[in-house]
Amino acid sequence: MLTLDLAKPGSKVRIVNIDGKGWVQRLYQMGLLPGSIAEVVANYGVGPIVLRVMGSEVALGRGIARRIVVEEVKEG
Repeated sequence: MLTLDLAKPGSKVRIVNIDGKGWVQRLYQMGLLPGSIAEVVANYGVGPIVLRVMGSEVALGRGIARRIVVEEVKEG
């Protein structure tokens, strides 16, 4: 398991846990729920992380991404 800010572009990840308050409800509204699958569209080590989840692209700041625990999903 790793945090979202360390996920590689092009990888698919399953959200395991979100550590936080206040903004967690907003993440849920964007489709970022524990158990949901997201594709990492862009993560260049600086700036926002772009995810594709439920057919939409969303951008998250690195601070929030560090609080989202994910596991890589192997295709096959």
